[in-house]
Amino acid sequence: MNSIVEQLSPVKFAAQIRCCANDLHDQGVDRLGSLYDLTSERLVRYAVTVTRNMPDAEDAIQATMVRIAMKPKILASAQQPWAYLLRVTRNEALRILQKRKPFQIFAQCRQLWARDEEIVEENDQAQVIRKALKRLPTNQSEVVVLKIWEDMTFAEIASVLDESPNTVASRYRYALQKLDNYLRPVTHEDINV
Repeated sequence: MNSIVEQLSPVKFAAQIRCCANDLHDQGVDRLGSLYDLTSERLVRYAVTVTRNMPDAEDAIQATMVRIAMKPKILASAQQPWAYLLRVTRNEALRILQKRKPFQIFAQCRQLWARDEEIVEENDQAQVIRKALKRLPTNQSEVVVLKIWEDMTFAEIASVLDESPNTVASRYRYALQKLDNYLRPVTHEDINV
């Protein structure tokens, strides 16, 4: 993703979210589009980490925006609006997962894997990383996404996930160890052992 939003520094991104939140609170729901445009790519990326599929992630983002539109003052008064928005998104994604039935999970997993095999990515390395992230437990992959792509501190991530910073740091460390194993190229020595 090479959008302008992705290129913003964390400080500028947070300032723009605060501005959008204040506009939404002061001027009404007509300003929701600005918040959506600013955050949707990043929220979808995070929601996919939680739900493990795009349709549910998109539903979680839609539910998040509805919740924010209904009570914009909460976002505007949040100490860290971006962390608050991520937390709402996570909660909505978890609600969606709780509503799933077992047969739906099986069908969605099958569909996801079939789609992955059909898609030819321009960036093979990105595809390898996405597949490695999918192999991680959700509680570890979401920490990696928030730490690496959202450039959040462990304290900020702990706030989003409602966990202690030590738990978040441990999940991150375990995830990196697993990713190292998943992404390490197979050498001839590995095969001969």
